[in-house]
Amino acid sequence: MKISVKVDYACRVLAEMARLHGSGEFTRIEHLAEAEAVPSNFLAQILCELRDAGLITSKRGIQGGYALARPPEQISLYDIIRAVEGEVVEFSGNYRGRTGRRMKEVWTDLRAAIEEKTRECTLDTLVTRTGNEMYHI
Repeated sequence: MKISVKVDYACRVLAEMARLHGSGEFTRIEHLAEAEAVPSNFLAQILCELRDAGLITSKRGIQGGYALARPPEQISLYDIIRAVEGEVVEFSGNYRGRTGRRMKEVWTDLRAAIEEKTRECTLDTLVTRTGNEMYHI
C-alpha cells in the first residue's frame, strides 16, 4: 500500500491548521506552503478538495485564508484520505479463479482494519507545537 503525496501534503497542512486552530484567524496559502514545504499550486488544488469535503472553510479578502471547519480532534485521517483520494483501500474487483473469493475476504478484512485505525488517528495527534516536538502515529 502506498500513501500518495497528495494525502501526505493534505495531512501536513491540516496539522499546521490544527496547530493554529482557536486563534480565530485564517491561515494564508503562502504560510501553509512555506511551513509544510508544499508547492503552492498543488496546495491550492488540495485545499479546494478539503473545502468541498467540509474539512476546512475559506474566506476571501485581505483577512482571508483557510481554517479548520471543526476542531482538530474531530477530523480523522480517514476523513482526510476520503476527501482527497476517495476510498481508503480500493480493490481490483477481479475475484475470479480458485482463490478469488478468499482473497476478497482477506482484502475486505484488511480494509476494515485500516479504516478503523485511520478513524482513530485525529489531527490533534499530528500537531507539532514547537520545532523540536514531534508526534508519530
